[in-house]
Amino acid sequence: MTSRALVLVGAMNWDRPDWRGRFYPEGLPDDWLLSYYNTQFQAVYLPATVWQPASDATWAQWLEDTQDGFCFVLEPGGGLATPPVSPRILLATPAWTAAHVWWLNEASDARALAQRIAQQAAIREPLFVFSRDGNLAQLEQANSLRQVMGY
Repeated sequence: MTSRALVLVGAMNWDRPDWRGRFYPEGLPDDWLLSYYNTQFQAVYLPATVWQPASDATWAQWLEDTQDGFCFVLEPGGGLATPPVSPRILLATPAWTAAHVWWLNEASDARALAQRIAQQAAIREPLFVFSRDGNLAQLEQANSLRQVMGY
């Protein structure tokens, strides 16, 4: 992973219709969504149905549209597709997910998240904080906590 960040916040997918006009400015072109998303978040969790059909050209564009520290966390899929090789692309196996992912919607307690962040920082392992349903208030709270804690 190229990022030195210990806490990376994001959502499952960036192309969320319910974010239009709430998070994304009105009229933002579709091909600018990821770049805009990356102004607020440090990672994205992509379902297999999103990343597996992506072409090499699409992956090249996604990597170009994001900053060097931004990470793509990929849901494992049953298909034959293999993710591109990049330190910014991580396959979320069950064991890796248990060690590195905090799902906001399942555990939105800020104190518990702060404790988990401290645990991950103590072992110098990154923690990815994701929202499955794209709850912007929870994502903002997680980003604020990350900043307050100095990560």
